[in-house]
Amino acid sequence: MSLPLIAILRGITPDDVLDIGGTLVNAGFSTIEVPLNSPDPLQSITLMANAFGGAALVGAGTVLTVDEVDAVADAGGQLIVSPNCNPAVIRHTKDRGLQSWPGIFSPTEAFMALDAGADGLKLFPGTMAGPAGLAAMRAILPKGTKVYAVGGAGPDNFGDWIAASADGFGIGSALYKPGLSGEDVAQRARDIVAAYKEAAG
Repeated sequence: MSLPLIAILRGITPDDVLDIGGTLVNAGFSTIEVPLNSPDPLQSITLMANAFGGAALVGAGTVLTVDEVDAVADAGGQLIVSPNCNPAVIRHTKDRGLQSWPGIFSPTEAFMALDAGADGLKLFPGTMAGPAGLAAMRAILPKGTKVYAVGGAGPDNFGDWIAASADGFGIGSALYKPGLSGEDVAQRARDIVAAYKEAAG
């Protein structure tokens, strides 16, 4: 079963991406995001998409424009994650055949994103909304809407978020920071996966 965890590799370089990506796939991560404010992100996405395309959904984060969607699609990415809700970006993402996970923080943004065709919602920053904010919003979201908590969600509070109806999580600095060795990331990945499985029951 694929785990609903997105590995966010902010700051990764093409030199490290295959080592770190392979480590994450082996640990059970099946979705990997390279934020576009990383060094040479499109090259990193191409390398991982070619190496792990059958085992993991690879794409980009911090995607703000339609042109960036095209660049990611052309690089072989399959996933577009944004910190904001831009209907034009969402619609273009779907036109290019990629998954769209825009950032939302309010019911207004949530419905705008869904109306534009988003596959799921990224509640961001999760630390500001908190599990209570998600629980309150869930009452009015269409049944089946996928909501991932990003920022402020991790091994220490997976259980609280799951109880509040979070479908999954984006994990950034708790999993990867530039300079960490492959073994450091492997241990963090194993710990995060174990914590998620325990919290999810």
